[in-house]
Amino acid sequence: MEVRRRDQRAGLLSPTTSGVETGRAIVIEPWLKNPPRKGGIRSTDVRTPEARLDEAVGLARAIDLTVVEAGLVTLSDIRPATYIGKGKVDEFAGLAKSLSASIVVMDCPVSPVQQRNLEKAWNTKVIDRTGLILEIFGRRARTREGALQVELAHLTYQKSRLVRSWTHLERQRGGFGFLGGPGETQIEADRRVIEERISRIESELDKVKRTRKLHRDSRKRVPYPIVALVGYTNAGKSTLFNRMTAARVLSADMLFATLDPTLRAVELPHGARIILSDTVGFISDLPTMLVAAFRETLEEVIEADVILHVRDASHEDSAAQSHDVGKVLAELGIESGDPRLIEVWNKIDRLNPDQRLQVFNLAERQQNRGYPLPVSALTGEGIEHLLAAIEQRLGEKRQTLQLSIDPSDGAGLSWLYRHSEVLSRELNEDGRLALSVRADSKNAEMVKHKYPGTTEIKPTS
Repeated sequence: MEVRRRDQRAGLLSPTTSGVETGRAIVIEPWLKNPPRKGGIRSTDVRTPEARLDEAVGLARAIDLTVVEAGLVTLSDIRPATYIGKGKVDEFAGLAKSLSASIVVMDCPVSPVQQRNLEKAWNTKVIDRTGLILEIFGRRARTREGALQVELAHLTYQKSRLVRSWTHLERQRGGFGFLGGPGETQIEADRRVIEERISRIESELDKVKRTRKLHRDSRKRVPYPIVALVGYTNAGKSTLFNRMTAARVLSADMLFATLDPTLRAVELPHGARIILSDTVGFISDLPTMLVAAFRETLEEVIEADVILHVRDASHEDSAAQSHDVGKVLAELGIESGDPRLIEVWNKIDRLNPDQRLQVFNLAERQQNRGYPLPVSALTGEGIEHLLAAIEQRLGEKRQTLQLSIDPSDGAGLSWLYRHSEVLSRELNEDGRLALSVRADSKNAEMVKHKYPGTTEIKPTS
């Protein structure tokens, strides 16, 4: 087992994201040299250890930790008691003391027993990757729903980590004197309190879920198609959202800058309107309880008409990040070949001329595999092509119909507005109302059945 440390001159001591220090931290990136094919850690990880360490440092800074040291620890195997070997436990204990570090971030899944043993050895707080991501989500949640979802995920995580770490967890006795039988242990009491709180949160989330469903159903009745943005955290989704909608959603060069979903209307080149949805960013090893807690929020993605997978084309691990996003989407039932997916290669403004040429050539060769579109959300380059691609993809699923109805048929006109998108309406010389509407295949068939004289208008290129 060996340790490779990051040079502090590489920027580890740079200011935190908000300028308010919440603690001095050491970030440790354990790296298993020969991971098992099944189970274990990172058996399918395609990143380099250095890239993993850089991301872990970014996560630590996202909660305003001052990273005073960061290093790789190469392991031949995982120690059940402390995850890393005794010699390295002692070495990091001395390092934490000399650097006055109060927190150690282990960028890996740490068991409750390992966490307790490491905290005793280092006399610091120990946070694993899951706990760190939960902490970030807790700070970023702004809406009531987001706060409830994060708390639910945190309690689910905390419930599994109730171990005998302190003296107050010793068994208490019920009754009086020596005649009372053994009472409830503090662990059991803590677990009961957590379970009761989880039950209350789930009940509140059910109410929120019903409200969200009502809002979603009302949007379907408009009906504007939904276009959802997904991607790895810090891929530039919020900046792209702002560019396309002229909104002012928080966008920053930091991990998980935004968490709560945002929806805005956008007009496409030929006048059609869509609802654009910005969702939470994904990350490798995203805690399963977070995916479960945010499933209702992510239904905006599941039910979207078009899904824009935003990738950071300037990032060295762009392919690996895309793979991680694909895994989360697969958990939501959206496979890589889903016809709704469009890849958007963002941040081309950061590429040098040779890299730009390579990206554009690669995108052109993959046009039949998901329409990868190079764009810059910062400068606006390529946005017009993206809007045209969205319009084209929606046009493949939606039909434009032309029909006429009696102007006095108010109920029929109202039905058309509920089940289709009315593009134009004008009064003909014969006194009838001519309408041009757009609808998906299901509603288009309903329109044709209700109005037999309806004709379909084929799109022109």
